[in-house]
Amino acid sequence: MLANLIAPARHIRRPLGQCRFLHVRGPKTVVLGSGWGGFQLMRDLDKNHHDVTVISPRNHFVFTPLLASTSVGTLEFRCILEPVRRKNNDIKFYEATCDAIDPVTQTLSCTSSIEGSPTQFTVPYDKLIIAVGAESNTFGIPGVKEHALFLKEVKDARKIRQRVLDCFEQASQPNVTEEEQRQILHFAVVGGGPTGIEFSSELSDFIRDDLRKLYPHLVDQVSMTVYDVAPTILSSFDHHLADYAVKRFQRRGIRIRTRTHITEVTERELLVDGKYRVPYGMLVWSTGITETPLVRSLGHHQVAKDPLSKRLLTDNYFRLLSADEKTPIPNVFSIGDCATIQGYNLPATAQVATQKGKYLGRVFNRVQRYDNWSLNDEKPFTYNHMGSMAYLGGWNAAATNGTGVATKAPGFKITDYISEGHMAWLFWRTSYFT
Repeated sequence: MLANLIAPARHIRRPLGQCRFLHVRGPKTVVLGSGWGGFQLMRDLDKNHHDVTVISPRNHFVFTPLLASTSVGTLEFRCILEPVRRKNNDIKFYEATCDAIDPVTQTLSCTSSIEGSPTQFTVPYDKLIIAVGAESNTFGIPGVKEHALFLKEVKDARKIRQRVLDCFEQASQPNVTEEEQRQILHFAVVGGGPTGIEFSSELSDFIRDDLRKLYPHLVDQVSMTVYDVAPTILSSFDHHLADYAVKRFQRRGIRIRTRTHITEVTERELLVDGKYRVPYGMLVWSTGITETPLVRSLGHHQVAKDPLSKRLLTDNYFRLLSADEKTPIPNVFSIGDCATIQGYNLPATAQVATQKGKYLGRVFNRVQRYDNWSLNDEKPFTYNHMGSMAYLGGWNAAATNGTGVATKAPGFKITDYISEGHMAWLFWRTSYFT
């Protein structure tokens, strides 16, 4: 009987992944990028009032705060991925990169990112949102691009996991001396910000909890060093939290070298401060961000850019500013790590990008839904800092609530408005899983 009920509907089945008919009821709104800002905006846009197209070289969103956990196997890669097409059949998606923007004809020149299929095509837009993110900054230091590993994408985490295991296997070879083992099992991390610190903590846990059992004869040869040019690690955090992180790392045997410059990288050595050569087995580079090729291609004669970070300059409504830093370019907006607000410099974090995406989605929806409503009727964007968190290993973390209100609970150590310890770790973990 059930089969008879289902049978008449079989003819209306769609092939897996096929989009349903798109009712074009609004402007062609094109989002470049599938990161925090672009993905949030794409989800929030009212598809009844926007014909949404997303163009990105990756067909998924990455939950980057947990990327370090996947690099050592604490989490599987699929746990931090969200396909762009999932529950978004009412958008168009092209797995491609945008090579050029023509604001006069309002068209984009794109190239397919699918390996072996470098198809080129043009996409028109009525509204364009540039949310292409940023790349890891090597500061032009020789050898970094060739020999360092980064932590921006899932493919980077895969490389790191494989390299860690390769180092232990290489050190296990019968002809390797103890001195060579110490060199191979020296793991160097350049960058003392949240990403570098959390990765170091995850790697320390991985070695203590898992690799110790598999390679008991090698554990005593393992060492880890964090290098940073700043006076302290976690410089964006409260100094009490930074001090707590230093003490945690010291107890776990992780060396910290602040006020230190890496001036050259070879296949097996770091040149430190232009004087000392330090052997390493794996180098992870996490020192900040720089512009992507698309942003780089937009010259200063075309658009306004921040002179230090090279990020695109926008106004408080995220309209991209022209070269005179006063006039918005018509119908072009920018959010996420690739852009910054003129006179309102915010950090390039997931929290900032998400709030920008939410704001722009809400504004676009109102403009389309209501007659006689324009962007100028909206309040300018304001950022609401919700706090900062960093994992420190051994089920410990550092967290600030960002509100100026301290939360008291057993296990918390609170100085002013900050927390640390096991309960801070619980707060860190549950915040990401809710």
